[in-house]
Amino acid sequence: MIKVNQLLKTVSTADGDLDILRGIDLEIAAGTSAAIVGASGSGKSTLLGLLAGMDVASGGEIMLDGEQLGNLDEDQRARVRAEKVGFVFQSFQLLPALTARENVMLPLELSGRKDAGDVANRLLGEVGLAGRLDHYPTTLSGGEQQRVAIARAFVSEPKILFADEPTGNLDTRTGERIIDLLFRLNAGAGTTLVLVTHDERLARRCDVRFAMDAGELRSLGA
Repeated sequence: MIKVNQLLKTVSTADGDLDILRGIDLEIAAGTSAAIVGASGSGKSTLLGLLAGMDVASGGEIMLDGEQLGNLDEDQRARVRAEKVGFVFQSFQLLPALTARENVMLPLELSGRKDAGDVANRLLGEVGLAGRLDHYPTTLSGGEQQRVAIARAFVSEPKILFADEPTGNLDTRTGERIIDLLFRLNAGAGTTLVLVTHDERLARRCDVRFAMDAGELRSLGA
Protein backbone atom coordinates (compact mmCIF):
# COMPACT_ATOMS: atom_id res chain seq x y z
CA MET A 1 0.00 0.00 0.00
CA ILE A 2 2.73 2.50 1.02
CA LYS A 3 6.39 2.05 0.14
CA VAL A 4 9.03 4.72 0.68
CA ASN A 5 12.65 4.54 -0.45
CA GLN A 6 15.37 6.96 0.70
CA LEU A 7 12.96 9.86 1.14
CA LEU A 8 14.56 13.28 1.58
CA LYS A 9 13.14 16.69 2.42
CA THR A 10 15.39 19.74 2.52
CA VAL A 11 14.32 23.36 2.87
CA SER A 12 16.33 26.54 2.40
CA THR A 13 16.73 28.89 5.35
CA ALA A 14 18.65 32.10 6.00
CA ASP A 15 21.35 29.93 7.59
CA GLY A 16 21.53 27.49 4.69
CA ASP A 17 19.82 24.22 3.81
CA LEU A 18 17.99 22.35 6.56
CA ASP A 19 17.50 18.59 6.24
CA ILE A 20 14.07 17.73 7.69
CA LEU A 21 13.94 14.11 6.47
CA ARG A 22 17.12 12.11 5.96
CA GLY A 23 16.80 9.01 3.82
CA ILE A 24 13.54 7.53 5.14
CA ASP A 25 12.71 3.93 4.25
CA LEU A 26 9.20 2.74 5.14
CA GLU A 27 6.72 0.07 4.12
CA ILE A 28 3.13 -0.22 5.36
CA ALA A 29 0.90 -3.03 4.11
CA ALA A 30 -2.71 -2.51 3.03
CA GLY A 31 -5.15 -2.59 5.93
CA THR A 32 -2.42 -2.03 8.50
CA SER A 33 -2.53 0.54 11.29
CA ALA A 34 0.77 2.35 11.85
CA ALA A 35 1.79 4.91 14.47
CA ILE A 36 4.64 7.37 14.08
CA VAL A 37 5.87 8.82 17.37
CA GLY A 38 8.60 11.28 18.24
CA ALA A 39 9.39 14.67 19.68
CA SER A 40 8.02 17.89 18.24
CA GLY A 41 10.16 19.05 15.33
CA SER A 42 11.45 15.58 14.51
CA GLY A 43 9.82 15.56 11.05
CA LYS A 44 6.68 13.49 11.72
CA SER A 45 4.16 15.92 10.22
CA THR A 46 6.43 16.61 7.24
CA LEU A 47 6.58 12.88 6.53
CA LEU A 48 2.81 12.55 6.80
CA GLY A 49 2.24 15.40 4.33
CA LEU A 50 4.63 13.83 1.82
CA LEU A 51 3.01 10.40 2.13
CA ALA A 52 -0.39 11.96 1.46
CA GLY A 53 0.86 13.78 -1.65
CA MET A 54 0.38 17.21 -0.09
CA ASP A 55 4.03 18.19 -0.46
CA VAL A 56 6.89 17.32 -2.80
CA ALA A 57 10.00 15.46 -1.65
CA SER A 58 13.52 16.68 -2.31
CA GLY A 59 14.59 13.15 -3.20
CA GLY A 60 13.65 9.51 -2.93
CA GLU A 61 10.47 7.69 -3.91
CA ILE A 62 6.95 7.31 -2.52
CA MET A 63 4.63 4.61 -3.85
CA LEU A 64 1.05 5.10 -2.65
CA ASP A 65 -1.42 2.37 -3.62
CA GLY A 66 0.36 1.79 -6.91
CA GLU A 67 0.92 5.48 -7.68
CA GLN A 68 4.48 6.82 -7.88
CA LEU A 69 3.88 10.26 -6.37
CA GLY A 70 7.15 11.74 -7.63
CA ASN A 71 5.98 11.21 -11.21
CA LEU A 72 2.73 13.14 -10.73
CA ASP A 73 2.04 16.86 -11.11
CA GLU A 74 -0.10 18.75 -8.57
CA ASP A 75 -3.38 18.06 -10.41
CA GLN A 76 -2.60 14.35 -10.56
CA ARG A 77 -1.66 14.25 -6.88
CA ALA A 78 -4.93 16.04 -6.09
CA ARG A 79 -6.79 13.30 -7.98
CA VAL A 80 -5.02 10.62 -5.93
CA ARG A 81 -5.90 12.43 -2.69
CA ALA A 82 -9.54 12.80 -3.72
CA GLU A 83 -9.87 9.15 -4.73
CA LYS A 84 -7.83 7.39 -2.06
CA VAL A 85 -6.86 9.58 0.88
CA GLY A 86 -8.46 11.01 4.00
CA PHE A 87 -6.47 13.44 6.15
CA VAL A 88 -7.07 14.70 9.68
CA PHE A 89 -5.13 17.93 10.17
CA GLN A 90 -3.75 18.95 13.54
CA SER A 91 -5.08 22.46 12.86
CA PHE A 92 -8.50 21.13 11.70
CA GLN A 93 -8.61 23.07 8.36
CA LEU A 94 -12.38 23.51 8.53
CA LEU A 95 -14.02 26.05 6.23
CA PRO A 96 -15.33 28.85 8.49
CA ALA A 97 -18.25 29.79 6.22
CA LEU A 98 -19.69 26.25 6.37
CA THR A 99 -21.49 24.55 9.25
CA ALA A 100 -20.18 21.34 10.79
CA ARG A 101 -22.58 19.35 8.62
CA GLU A 102 -21.63 21.25 5.46
CA ASN A 103 -17.91 20.77 6.13
CA VAL A 104 -18.44 17.01 6.36
CA MET A 105 -20.75 16.92 3.34
CA LEU A 106 -18.35 18.80 1.08
CA PRO A 107 -16.10 15.91 -0.09
CA LEU A 108 -19.17 13.84 -1.01
CA GLU A 109 -20.86 16.74 -2.80
CA LEU A 110 -17.71 17.34 -4.85
CA SER A 111 -17.81 13.69 -5.93
CA GLY A 112 -21.51 13.90 -6.83
CA ARG A 113 -22.95 11.80 -4.00
CA LYS A 114 -26.68 12.41 -3.47
CA ASP A 115 -26.73 11.10 0.09
CA ALA A 116 -24.09 13.53 1.40
CA GLY A 117 -26.38 15.00 4.04
CA ASP A 118 -27.46 11.65 5.46
CA VAL A 119 -23.89 10.34 5.63
CA ALA A 120 -22.69 13.55 7.30
CA ASN A 121 -25.47 13.32 9.88
CA ARG A 122 -24.54 9.73 10.70
CA LEU A 123 -20.83 10.40 11.07
CA LEU A 124 -21.31 13.51 13.16
CA GLY A 125 -23.57 11.48 15.40
CA GLU A 126 -20.85 8.82 15.74
CA VAL A 127 -18.36 11.43 16.96
CA GLY A 128 -20.90 12.85 19.44
CA LEU A 129 -21.95 15.98 17.55
CA ALA A 130 -25.53 15.18 16.58
CA GLY A 131 -26.64 18.31 18.40
CA ARG A 132 -24.10 20.58 16.74
CA LEU A 133 -24.80 19.96 13.03
CA ASP A 134 -25.65 23.57 12.19
CA HIS A 135 -22.92 25.23 14.24
CA TYR A 136 -20.07 27.06 12.50
CA PRO A 137 -16.43 26.30 13.40
CA THR A 138 -16.02 29.56 15.33
CA THR A 139 -18.81 28.48 17.69
CA LEU A 140 -17.29 25.04 18.35
CA SER A 141 -14.61 24.20 20.91
CA GLY A 142 -11.23 22.89 19.77
CA GLY A 143 -12.26 19.34 20.61
CA GLU A 144 -15.52 19.70 18.70
CA GLN A 145 -13.69 21.07 15.66
CA GLN A 146 -11.33 18.11 15.83
CA ARG A 147 -14.29 15.73 15.78
CA VAL A 148 -15.76 17.50 12.73
CA ALA A 149 -12.38 17.16 10.99
CA ILE A 150 -12.29 13.44 11.79
CA ALA A 151 -15.84 12.93 10.48
CA ARG A 152 -14.90 14.77 7.27
CA ALA A 153 -11.85 12.53 6.80
CA PHE A 154 -14.00 9.38 7.23
CA VAL A 155 -16.85 10.51 5.01
CA SER A 156 -15.53 9.26 1.66
CA GLU A 157 -14.39 5.91 3.12
CA PRO A 158 -10.78 6.42 1.98
CA LYS A 159 -8.39 3.58 1.27
CA ILE A 160 -5.78 5.37 3.38
CA LEU A 161 -6.39 7.65 6.34
CA PHE A 162 -3.60 9.91 7.57
CA ALA A 163 -4.12 11.61 10.91
CA ASP A 164 -1.87 14.18 12.57
CA GLU A 165 -2.50 14.01 16.35
CA PRO A 166 -6.16 12.95 15.97
CA THR A 167 -6.77 12.89 19.74
CA GLY A 168 -4.56 15.86 20.62
CA ASN A 169 -7.43 18.25 21.38
CA LEU A 170 -9.82 15.78 22.96
CA ASP A 171 -10.60 14.84 26.54
CA THR A 172 -9.87 11.25 27.59
CA ARG A 173 -13.42 9.95 27.12
CA THR A 174 -13.89 11.53 23.69
CA GLY A 175 -10.39 10.46 22.71
CA GLU A 176 -11.26 6.84 23.48
CA ARG A 177 -14.41 7.17 21.36
CA ILE A 178 -12.42 8.54 18.42
CA ILE A 179 -9.77 5.82 18.76
CA ASP A 180 -12.52 3.18 18.63
CA LEU A 181 -13.96 4.85 15.53
CA LEU A 182 -10.56 4.90 13.82
CA PHE A 183 -10.07 1.21 14.38
CA ARG A 184 -13.62 0.32 13.37
CA LEU A 185 -12.89 1.96 10.03
CA ASN A 186 -9.58 0.11 9.84
CA ALA A 187 -11.24 -3.26 10.52
CA GLY A 188 -14.57 -2.80 8.75
CA ALA A 189 -13.43 -1.14 5.55
CA GLY A 190 -9.84 -2.39 5.44
CA THR A 191 -8.63 1.20 5.59
CA THR A 192 -4.90 1.70 6.05
CA LEU A 193 -4.27 4.01 9.02
CA VAL A 194 -1.12 6.11 9.40
CA LEU A 195 -1.14 8.17 12.58
CA VAL A 196 1.23 10.74 14.04
CA THR A 197 0.56 10.76 17.76
CA HIS A 198 1.84 11.46 21.26
CA ASP A 199 -1.04 9.37 22.64
CA GLU A 200 0.41 6.13 23.97
CA ARG A 201 -3.08 4.55 24.11
CA LEU A 202 -3.45 5.12 20.40
CA ALA A 203 0.08 4.07 19.47
CA ARG A 204 -0.21 0.81 21.39
CA ARG A 205 -3.33 -0.19 19.46
CA CYS A 206 -1.58 0.07 16.10
CA ASP A 207 -0.20 -2.97 14.27
CA VAL A 208 3.22 -1.38 13.81
CA ARG A 209 5.02 1.58 15.37
CA PHE A 210 7.83 3.81 14.18
CA ALA A 211 9.88 6.47 15.95
CA MET A 212 11.09 9.65 14.27
CA ASP A 213 14.22 11.36 15.60
CA ALA A 214 15.95 14.30 13.90
CA GLY A 215 14.58 13.36 10.48
CA GLU A 216 15.40 9.65 10.72
CA LEU A 217 12.90 6.83 11.15
CA ARG A 218 13.31 3.52 12.96
CA SER A 219 10.90 0.68 13.53
CA LEU A 220 9.62 -0.06 17.04
CA GLY A 221 7.99 -3.27 15.84
CA ALA A 222 4.47 -4.39 16.63
